[in-house]
Amino acid sequence: MTGHNRFERFAAPGVRSLKPYVPGKPHSKLERELGIKDSIKLASNENPLGPGPLARAALSEALAGVGHYPDGSGHALRAKLARLHGVDIAQVTLGNGSNDVLVLLVETFLVPGVEAIYAQYAFAVYPAAIEASGATARIAPARPGDVVQPLGHDPIAIVAAIGPRTRMVFIANPNNPTGTWLAEDELDALLQAIPEDVLVVLDEAYHEYSAPLGVPDGTRWLARHPNLVVTRTFSKAFGLAGLRVGYALSHPDVANLINRVRQPFNVSVPGLAAAAAALDDRAHLDATLNLNRAGIEQLRAGLAALDVSAPPSAGNFILADFGRPAAAIDELLLRSGVIVRPVDNYGLPHHLRITTGTSAQNERLLSSMAQALAKAR
Repeated sequence: MTGHNRFERFAAPGVRSLKPYVPGKPHSKLERELGIKDSIKLASNENPLGPGPLARAALSEALAGVGHYPDGSGHALRAKLARLHGVDIAQVTLGNGSNDVLVLLVETFLVPGVEAIYAQYAFAVYPAAIEASGATARIAPARPGDVVQPLGHDPIAIVAAIGPRTRMVFIANPNNPTGTWLAEDELDALLQAIPEDVLVVLDEAYHEYSAPLGVPDGTRWLARHPNLVVTRTFSKAFGLAGLRVGYALSHPDVANLINRVRQPFNVSVPGLAAAAAALDDRAHLDATLNLNRAGIEQLRAGLAALDVSAPPSAGNFILADFGRPAAAIDELLLRSGVIVRPVDNYGLPHHLRITTGTSAQNERLLSSMAQALAKAR
C-alpha cells in the first residue's frame, strides 16, 4: 500500500520518518519475479555451510520441547557464554539475534534530547534504532577511500563528535559493510578517550572471522570499562541466522537495566539448544573460517582481474568498488540468478557488498560479474 498513512499522526515522533530495513532479496522472491531457478544468494553474510553437525543434532532433539515456552532467562546458554568469556552470568543478556540486543540498548538508554554517535558507513540498524527512540544521531565522518582502511571508522572523528548530550557511541569492529577494522592500539585508545558516562556499544558480529587476523577481542576491556557493552551473534560464523540468537556482555548494572526491557521469551527453544551446541563444535567453526579465508582471496583476486577494487575484509564479505553507479551491474547479476547486496542506502552507490560462498558459488559470481561488466559498459 502506498500514499498517505491515515494512522501516521498517532505514531511516535521518531517512527514517522523511518524507512523499513530492507534485507537481502530472498531466493524465492527473485525466482518468482524473474521466472528463474537455481539462484544463489551472496547478499546477507550468511554461512554457506549452515549449522554444524552438533547444532543440527541439538535442533532435532529440541523439537520435542517446542510445545512449551523456552526458559525465559536462557540460563543454560547464558551460563555457557559466561564461562566462555570469563564473566559472571549476570553480565550476559540474550537477544533475538544481536540486532535485538542493539535495539534493546537503544530502548533502554536513549530518549529525546540526548545524542548517539555512529560512524559514517556503519551498520544501518544504528541510525534506524536511534531515530525511532527520538534521540539525535551524530555521524562521525569515515576515513577516506584512499587509505589503508578505506571508508572505515576514524577514532579521531568519533571522539570529536562527543558532546555534553552524548549518551551512546556505536563501534562496529569489524564494520559492516566496509569490512574494515580497528587494531588493538586504536581501539584501546578510543575506549580510553570516551567519557565514563557514555555507553560504548562494541558490535562484534563478525568476531570469529576477524580474530585470526588479529582484530582484538573487545571482551578483554569489560572489566576496565564499566560503560562498555560487547555484542555478538550466532547468525554469522555459527550458521544460525534463521534461528535468531545473539547476546551482549556488559557490566551487571547495565545488563539489569536491559533485562527490564527485554521480552522474557525472546530466544526460542531450538535457538537456545542450537546455540549452546554450536559453541562446542570447533571443527565446524574451523571449516567455516578456512572456507571464508579462501573465499575472500578468491573473490578479491577474481575481481581484481576484472579491474574491480575490493580492499581487505575482516568479515565474511567484501565491498566491491566499481568506480561508477553499481545499480545496473546489480540488476544484471540478479537476472543471472546471483544475489548480492547493493549499499546505496549506506551512501555507497558505486559499491556492492558480496558475501563469500562456496568455491563454486564464488566462481559463478565472478563469471556472472564478468558478463555483467561487459554488458553494463
